[in-house]
Amino acid sequence: MELQRCEEQGLQERKGQKRKLEEEFQEDRDATPLPTGDARRALLAEVTAQVKVLVSAFSWHESDRAAAKRATHVLAELAKNEEVVNVIVEGGAIPALVKHLQAPLSDEGDLSLKPFEHEVEKGSAFALGLLAVKPEHQQLIVDSGALSHLVNLLRRCKDSSTSRAVISVIRRAADAITNLAHENSSIKTRVRMEGGIPPLVELLEFTDTKVQRAAAGALRTLAFKNDENKNQIVECNALPTLISMLRSDDAAIHYEAVGVIGNLVHSSPNIKREVLAAGALQPVIGLLTSCCSESQREAALLLGQFAATDSDCKVHIVQRGAVRPLIEMLHSPDIQLKEMSAFALGRLAQDTHNQAGIAHMGGLVPLLKLLDSKNGSLQHNAAFALYGLADNEDNVSDFIRVGGVQRLQDGEFIVQATKDCVAKTLKRLEEKIHGRVLNHLLYLMRVAEKPVQRRVAFALAHLCSPDDQRTIFIDNNGLELLLGLLGSTNPKQQLDGAVALYKLANKAMTLSPMDAAPPSPTPQVYLGEQYVNNATLSDVTFLVEGRRFYAHRICLLASSDAFRAMFDGGYRVSSLLWCFNVPVGCPSSSRSVPRVSFPLGVREKDARDIEIPNIRWEVFELMMRFIYTGSVDVSLDIAQDLLGAADQYLLEGLKRLCEYTIAQDVTLDNVSSMYELSEAFHAISLRHTCIFFILEHFSQLSDRPGFDRHVGIDFVFLHIKIYDRRLKVFTHAKYYRRHLHLIQRIIPEIRNYFAKALTNPNPHNQRL
Repeated sequence: MELQRCEEQGLQERKGQKRKLEEEFQEDRDATPLPTGDARRALLAEVTAQVKVLVSAFSWHESDRAAAKRATHVLAELAKNEEVVNVIVEGGAIPALVKHLQAPLSDEGDLSLKPFEHEVEKGSAFALGLLAVKPEHQQLIVDSGALSHLVNLLRRCKDSSTSRAVISVIRRAADAITNLAHENSSIKTRVRMEGGIPPLVELLEFTDTKVQRAAAGALRTLAFKNDENKNQIVECNALPTLISMLRSDDAAIHYEAVGVIGNLVHSSPNIKREVLAAGALQPVIGLLTSCCSESQREAALLLGQFAATDSDCKVHIVQRGAVRPLIEMLHSPDIQLKEMSAFALGRLAQDTHNQAGIAHMGGLVPLLKLLDSKNGSLQHNAAFALYGLADNEDNVSDFIRVGGVQRLQDGEFIVQATKDCVAKTLKRLEEKIHGRVLNHLLYLMRVAEKPVQRRVAFALAHLCSPDDQRTIFIDNNGLELLLGLLGSTNPKQQLDGAVALYKLANKAMTLSPMDAAPPSPTPQVYLGEQYVNNATLSDVTFLVEGRRFYAHRICLLASSDAFRAMFDGGYRVSSLLWCFNVPVGCPSSSRSVPRVSFPLGVREKDARDIEIPNIRWEVFELMMRFIYTGSVDVSLDIAQDLLGAADQYLLEGLKRLCEYTIAQDVTLDNVSSMYELSEAFHAISLRHTCIFFILEHFSQLSDRPGFDRHVGIDFVFLHIKIYDRRLKVFTHAKYYRRHLHLIQRIIPEIRNYFAKALTNPNPHNQRL
């Protein structure tokens, strides 16, 4: 069912031969404007005059025959312009023309030469065929009794010599039937009931090729979506002649023949088997190299239908040489030719034995290119063929080597069926990435040229199992290849690198840096909510914005190394002076990071009242509440200030809560400033969130006005007196970063992240 839509679209080209009468006079019609006003009245008068002649001149008198011949010729010439057909019908031409489809009665035994014998009937059939171009006139012509007369005209080859006049009248009668039955199921049935199919089948063997072509065109139209007509055509033994016509040197002949066969086998498995048994396969394959593109297209479509029967037929089609010409057709500028060849290859590619051969003969690259087509049917046929080729392990490396995964990932697919097919193809490829396929890809990633190495790394980031990630990206240098893409000066390669790295992180289940705060590495004492800012047993007081905050040293000592250094280390208060400037662009740049100061000469462990300047009461109170309870609700409006305080006092659990809150607000507008904030406060989880946000939304970021992947982001001086965790002392640190490229800045962090995440047995707990 997945290909039924494509097959139906392809078969629209086989519906009939209405164009047969139209194309011969296309230039004449295009040159004639639609009549209006006086011109229309004059035209109607002319039609009426000719109709009167036809009505009055129905006899074997030479003058009547000559007048009738002229009248049918005039009406046919007028009908070549489709714009005036309605005027001709309005003038009453149809009944008059139908009347002259039969010869006048003659005296019994009269064997004399008849004037203009067959000529008037030919002109009438020709004119009616042109009028039938418009669907609304088809039934009117049939209701006037035209069909029985047209069928009788087909039989004139038996009653007369095969003169030029006889050949012409038969051809015009067949063409008229073609146009009358075009896309009209009831008229197709009427033709069969009037006995029109047997004489048309007989005419396939007529000596004149134009008659053969006209008869095949009529049968082609009658067979389209009409099972009773199909069966009668086959019962009349048309198949041997049609198959012989496939080998004709006349392109018009084999084009019509392959069209008839195509309509016969469509949705008719039994007829399809009869056609194959009659020997149609090889001549159809031969048409793939025809000089007639229409025959090539029909042959490709028919082979696609043959391939739907059984696996043996698929194999036979390939064995008989169909694949190479079908692949060559994929390069044609003719959209329909490419569509039908892709359709046939898609059917053939569903057989395991054919898949490697199609890829080996060069089918992969042109099929992948067709994914860029703006034609939905062509795009879908190509996608379905690629879906089949992806089922063979021998094709997977070639698929990846030529950039197939990128094309599947980047494609803009028009219909949902194509999107579903592409998703299934990627899933099919993913299932093949193991064993010898993976080993060969790793080999290519080591020894192939750099573009191929990068394509392999990109594909494996999307397709590999998490269990193989360390082998691929750490042991075989795949991570560096992806980072090389990200750091490239080529925008498309940068985007590929970002997408692949994000996919790699997501598949590895490591893209969760903002989990809830982990347990403290040291045992903590939580006095509880009731002791927050409670003077009971308080042994230290903080002065914040002129207000007293009562605290308990035992709780503070257990909370962080910073408080232990403050109360146990004996350091002077002056050594805790913090001078901190927030990076440019940070939302909280107008506020100073909290800093602690005391009167010089007083030691913290001896101080009773400690002043905390440059920190808001709300921030300090929330920080202390966390120290006393181990949890706190952090709102977005206070999270950045609280992050600074938590970083200053080395409260890792509180930092994680703040980072988590801030991370929920990372957007395209503020990701750069959030990254700077994370660096300023050593917020590694927030930094990772920003990095992965950049990777995930790389395309949107690069499209934003003012964004330049290679423009540096300025950092001001960052002069801090910080606590050294290793030496357990406060030291100075001076940071100066200026004009660092955004991508170049995050690459080392990404490298470290993945290096540890892919080698850590429990990546969810990974903190870098």
